[in-house]
Amino acid sequence: MTSTAATSGHEGKPTTVGGVVGAPSAARGAQLARRAAGGQDSAPAEMTAPFTGLVTATVPQATDADVRRVFAGARDAQRAWAARPVRARQQILTRLHRLVLDRQDEILDLVQVEAGKARIDAFDEVSATALVAAYYGKHSARILGAKRVAGVIPLLTKATELRHPKGVVGVISPWNYPLALTAMDVFPALVAGNAVVQKADNQTALSALWLNELAEEAGLPAGVWQIVLGRPAEIGDAIVEEPDYLCFTGSTPTGKALAAKIAGRLVGYSLELGGKNPMIVLPDAPVAKAAAGAVTACFASAGQLCVSVERIYVHESIREEFTRAFVAKTKALRLGGELNYGADMGSLTSENQLTSVSAHVEDARAKGATVLTGGRARPDHGPLFYEPTIVTDVPENADLFAAETFGPVVSIYGYQDVEDAIERANDTAFGLNASVWTGNAATGRAVAARIKAGTVNVNEGYAATFGTIALPMGGMKESGQSRRNGVEGLVKYTEPQSIAVQRGMRLRPPRFVPSTLWVRGMTAGIRLLRRIR
Repeated sequence: MTSTAATSGHEGKPTTVGGVVGAPSAARGAQLARRAAGGQDSAPAEMTAPFTGLVTATVPQATDADVRRVFAGARDAQRAWAARPVRARQQILTRLHRLVLDRQDEILDLVQVEAGKARIDAFDEVSATALVAAYYGKHSARILGAKRVAGVIPLLTKATELRHPKGVVGVISPWNYPLALTAMDVFPALVAGNAVVQKADNQTALSALWLNELAEEAGLPAGVWQIVLGRPAEIGDAIVEEPDYLCFTGSTPTGKALAAKIAGRLVGYSLELGGKNPMIVLPDAPVAKAAAGAVTACFASAGQLCVSVERIYVHESIREEFTRAFVAKTKALRLGGELNYGADMGSLTSENQLTSVSAHVEDARAKGATVLTGGRARPDHGPLFYEPTIVTDVPENADLFAAETFGPVVSIYGYQDVEDAIERANDTAFGLNASVWTGNAATGRAVAARIKAGTVNVNEGYAATFGTIALPMGGMKESGQSRRNGVEGLVKYTEPQSIAVQRGMRLRPPRFVPSTLWVRGMTAGIRLLRRIR
């Protein structure tokens, strides 16, 4: 496949892809695109740079038959891969950790060009990817190793728990965090001994393909992790029907539809879905710190982050002061699409996102909401830029009130009583992430424990839990099923097996012992075991 973007790099001219100066060359993009498996569809897809609207790459599109062949090949590769010791699989992630950090400049450029992120937000993806590789590169053998447990009869029952890989894992990845979410879902599946077939989103496919290339350089055998690209209507059935486990990140409606399809196969799945994440600012919170934290919590990656904050509840005693500080810091944000650290916020990623975000704001405005800052597109910066936006007085009948916006828009609400704030924070179909700001850590933990969300950060927006890879990450209610990261993010890709070896004493009475006497003896023994254990 070839990219149709302009490329230079000769005669002293700067390299450009999709009109973005300094990006990796179009030839490099075409090289990465060729890594996609399958791709027999006669109508490849053209991807454009959010910063400019110009074509960045032409990516192959697989057919249903292509995808099923890829799964068949992955099953062959998986057997040899699973036969390797876990520690040998770990070593590949350890090497990959180093490679990602050493070569971050190229992937920072790719993520910016494909997703439209500010460079500091692109670095969040690099750091998360390295942290995931480091965690599973260090702890997987311990987590997956055979575990002795207390048998039913001490000394006579030797009980062991083993973990076996599921087989071939299907991963459906979103466009918004193409590097970090690929790492979080694919790395633990691989180190557990599975093969992976990943459907990356066309828009940000090159970032995932770059990581796939690096993984093979780190020692991952070819065929163990393959990436397919294609239109959902064409390859969606194969992605659901072929894997032994399915991992999906995306919208709640799509997640529900996938769960319904895969349920009939009795195959496991994990889903990270939508969110309408709340932030509670308690009356003792340091206002300046809370306002600065809110800027990152709401506007990182232009709000296109599943765990970003979209609702802020501020105690009335500090609401005016907080709002004033928050608006001032938001107005100071620099928009830009350069491949450097000069901008604080980039653009939205697609025309659909721009349309959706604009519609939410205009609907709220028409129904009486007040836009304190932002609230408009910025075509002077690029075709998909939208100002970071703060809204207040949002009525309940506005789409912005309860529906996920997934853009740089946040609503502020006041409250008098903390109980009311917690109740309103929980009054949503979602439960993905939340944030609590306070001057007292113990109070913050107590409030956090009462919020129905899979992750809650105290005096941080999302990064404390997002970056702590040892913690499970996922949603309650309609925000998902299962978890990524931590122990659960690894063992979900395995089948537990229990083996018990019995010696000496049988677990039924011998012929010469009356059953009543046996039962009395066993009852006494069970009472004693509770105290011993």
